[in-house]
Amino acid sequence: MKKLLSVFTKRRIIVTFFLGISSGLPLALTGGTLQAWLNDYQLSLTAIGFIGMASLPYTLKFLWAPFMDRWVPPFLGRRRGWIFICQLMLCLAIASMALFSPDQQPQSLFIMACFIAFFSASQDIVIDAYRTDVLQPIERAFGGAMSQNGYRIAMLISGGAALVIADFFGWKVCYLLMSALMGICTVATFLGPEPENSVVPPRNIRDCIILPFIDFLKRPQAVWILLLIIFYKLGDAFAGSLSQTFLLREIHMSKTEVGTLAKTLGFFGTVFGTTAGGLMVFKMGWFRALLLFGILQAVSNLSYMPLMWIGPDYFIAGIAIFIENFCGGMGAAAFVGLLMNLCNARFSAFQYALLSSLSAVGRVFIGPIAGFISDSYGWTAYFIASLVFSIPGIVLLFLLRNSIENMLEIKDVELSE
Repeated sequence: MKKLLSVFTKRRIIVTFFLGISSGLPLALTGGTLQAWLNDYQLSLTAIGFIGMASLPYTLKFLWAPFMDRWVPPFLGRRRGWIFICQLMLCLAIASMALFSPDQQPQSLFIMACFIAFFSASQDIVIDAYRTDVLQPIERAFGGAMSQNGYRIAMLISGGAALVIADFFGWKVCYLLMSALMGICTVATFLGPEPENSVVPPRNIRDCIILPFIDFLKRPQAVWILLLIIFYKLGDAFAGSLSQTFLLREIHMSKTEVGTLAKTLGFFGTVFGTTAGGLMVFKMGWFRALLLFGILQAVSNLSYMPLMWIGPDYFIAGIAIFIENFCGGMGAAAFVGLLMNLCNARFSAFQYALLSSLSAVGRVFIGPIAGFISDSYGWTAYFIASLVFSIPGIVLLFLLRNSIENMLEIKDVELSE
């Protein structure tokens, strides 16, 4: 147990946590927090909705990920150099938001929001690659969990605390403080270790775009592994797509009740789940952990069903929200670790960006299906369907057991200092 807990003290794990904070901080500043600022100035819903287009770089980040594999900054190494550049540009862009007023320069705010989203998405690319390169294979589930925990804490800061700061001190002070906090995050970049294994970057554009595909598709059962990436979290995404609507419409809970429960118990459930999941991978190994977490996140979707029989109940709803987020967090920790282990360090920025985008395909298309099933057949069918949609991922995991274990090559790996 002492050896297991020692992972919390490893420099690369601690740095991963703080880089997760750096990664999560900008997102709300161009999303919900910015919407609240615009709403204070009574901008039209059309204008506020248009601002949402600023988040497009997060969807398209795989387009320039290869170039961050190819070119190496002249300082702080291949990954940390890019991270620092992105953090510096984010500091400047977030601070620049304080120079504009929504009622007088909405176009300028939109442009700065696009800059923030671009450099934030670029930072995500390189932080994901750095985490993949610097962590040992057996550490990647826990390192991914700590990164996600940092990310969620940052979202609370920029999405929740930022609104409180704006209420007391105004929006300009709010964005200046968020810029200063981003500046503090650069400390983690400077303190981060370099990967133990040196890697030769791609030599040209062809190498950084074409070779990552060839490298992945040459692996045994590569196509089936890609299908596993799509389906592993599909049932969890299905259940989450309408869980709040279920509580509001079917159970008739108020928005305040749902928001309070989801924000608090959902947050703690996910944080505890990802941390526990990351630690359990050390003890169980990748296949058994992925299998157990896949089953748990599938069954946990049914924890909301008792509410259909007993009606609004804070205690039962709280338990359901915590269980779903806890089990989903465990699955997410192992899944992020799996994605990292599937990446070749030479192309990790591009390959991770592509694999993570592929894993989001199901979430994009599952919402309409969930809505149709709940509308046409009721909520019982909806929750049962969430369980059914989890089965393909579990079956694929069984079929790919040998390939996954051989590819990850982490049998009997000891934790190094």
